[in-house]
Amino acid sequence: MKLQLIIDRPAWDSKIQYVLAQVGFSVGLGNVWRFPYLCHQNGGGAFMLLYVFLLVVVGVPLFFMELAAGQSIRQGSIGVWKHISPKLGGIGYSSCMVCFYVALYYNVIIAWSLFYMGNSFQYPLPWEKCPTNVTSNDTVKECAGSSPTSYFWFRKALNITNSIEESGEFNPIMTGCLLAAWAIVALAMIKGIKSSAKVMYFSSIFPYVVLFIFLIRGLLLDGALEGITYMFYPKLEIWGNVQVWRQAATQVFFALGLGYGSVIAYSSYNPVHNNCHRDALMVSCINFMTSVLASLVVFIVLGFRAKNIALRCVAEYVFNTHLLSVRLSGSAFSHVFPLSYYLVCVQGVEGTGLAFIAFTEVMAFFPASPFWSALFFLMLLNLGLSTMFGTMQGILTPLMDNFSLLGHHRTLLTVSSCALGFIIGLLFTQRSGNYFVTMFDDYSATLPLVIVVIFETISVAWVYGTDRFLDDIEIMLKWRPPVVYKYLWKYVCLLAMVSLLAASLLRMVFKGPTYTAWNQSTASEMTLEYPGWALAMIIMLIVFASLPVPVSYIYSLVKNRWVRSTPSQVEVGQEMRRELYTKCSSTEQPDSHFQPVHFREDEVHPRPAFLSVGNEHYRLLSQEEDEEEEEEEQDTGV
Repeated sequence: MKLQLIIDRPAWDSKIQYVLAQVGFSVGLGNVWRFPYLCHQNGGGAFMLLYVFLLVVVGVPLFFMELAAGQSIRQGSIGVWKHISPKLGGIGYSSCMVCFYVALYYNVIIAWSLFYMGNSFQYPLPWEKCPTNVTSNDTVKECAGSSPTSYFWFRKALNITNSIEESGEFNPIMTGCLLAAWAIVALAMIKGIKSSAKVMYFSSIFPYVVLFIFLIRGLLLDGALEGITYMFYPKLEIWGNVQVWRQAATQVFFALGLGYGSVIAYSSYNPVHNNCHRDALMVSCINFMTSVLASLVVFIVLGFRAKNIALRCVAEYVFNTHLLSVRLSGSAFSHVFPLSYYLVCVQGVEGTGLAFIAFTEVMAFFPASPFWSALFFLMLLNLGLSTMFGTMQGILTPLMDNFSLLGHHRTLLTVSSCALGFIIGLLFTQRSGNYFVTMFDDYSATLPLVIVVIFETISVAWVYGTDRFLDDIEIMLKWRPPVVYKYLWKYVCLLAMVSLLAASLLRMVFKGPTYTAWNQSTASEMTLEYPGWALAMIIMLIVFASLPVPVSYIYSLVKNRWVRSTPSQVEVGQEMRRELYTKCSSTEQPDSHFQPVHFREDEVHPRPAFLSVGNEHYRLLSQEEDEEEEEEEQDTGV
């Protein structure tokens, strides 16, 4: 038999497509509503310095490692770690599981953005004022006790129950929005990177346009300067708090999308000699600058919101003391309400509370508020979609690379995956669905992803070897990366990830899993503990995502021992070949395909290099194809 060369792996049309895809995946909703909250809660400028330190020491090296591994082997996450050792194939399967978890609830957030964007095309906005009771003609009690934006979010959008134990019926409007969200994802990815890359041109660039527009508009708001001052005001004492280090490391970890397999999948479509080191530095810098830009916009808006709240308090105080002629503004306001007042005003505003409550409240004060609202939620929609494309690529690429049947039916696999995601996602469209979104966001990805990255680092740094890995990178880049990466991978990154895992486990054990629920009677939020069945569900999510790593290792060991325990079949085959060889004349040489070559599944060192043969794949020709090819060669005189 002979080997026939097949070149069938897709590739990016241009470098800009690849960069936009990586940036679109890494820059997501967390940059807009998680990073600003962490800056506010943990010392502003001091947290940014800590974040940059961890980004340089831990984030960039791990990001570079995943880029180099995917680009050199040109496989998804499953194939990359199988290439090092078949025992490590479970790392890729765990990445796929986590990607599926994230895709389930992430698309629900996209559905919420679709709902709000659809409601933005009316004037006045439906969350500007509290509705009135039809029978009594009074303001609805739940809205009067909270705010119009909170009432619209919890009652009109989610129609939420008082706890996770009260499931309630399905929300038909949100179900329709979720179906639309999955349809968009399926259509954008139905032809792989060829179709999704074209969408990236808009979905990755548009959010930056909107952020700059909001930044310019926000600088004209009263209270913007106070918000920016609070953002950059450093509190260096927070560096002594272990939890702050944990939160900064977690944010670096999730901001770059480490462990999902999406970074590996995207880089696997690159040319072998692409400068992935420069890509790692560039994408990491863009990611951080995006977080800073989003934080500026958020703190400007929240500064404006806080000052409006403060002025209302002043008005009530003035009215109560009959000082109707007093008006506080400018420096007088700063003396009465110092900078620390802003801590009280914006405390606890993050995630959906920031996007669907705080921002909607501020935009209601803007002239032409429907325009600003539609623009903002269109930005959220594109941020979510660009990350969603990368997440789905982290699922589809490894499966198509390792299962040829799935690879031949890309369209069917994509549509089936999206349909399955919608069906399971109905869990989040019931009235208690928001509590399940919180559960998945807090627990389904954090621990499994940290475990995945720990095993990735061990695989490269200790199983394969950092020196050999740097040798292979040198072949790709035509220059050798600094030797400091060797020590960062072997010691610093691994220690940081193990510490993060330990801190997260200890916090979960001692603090206990809790969630924030909305109480309709008091019109306020309250912290509740998860019931027993929900705790069991959390444990199952973590176990199912982490289980492929040990299962794959054990399966490989058992399979290896079984092969060793049955050598008689191999010996029989070798004896038959010896008899055949003896019947050949001395001038005839046996065909090369009769020579037995046995590869043990757990062998690592015999492989000459981590680097694969570019984008080239091989398959064995059948007996008939081989004979036909020999006849053609004879006819042509070759």
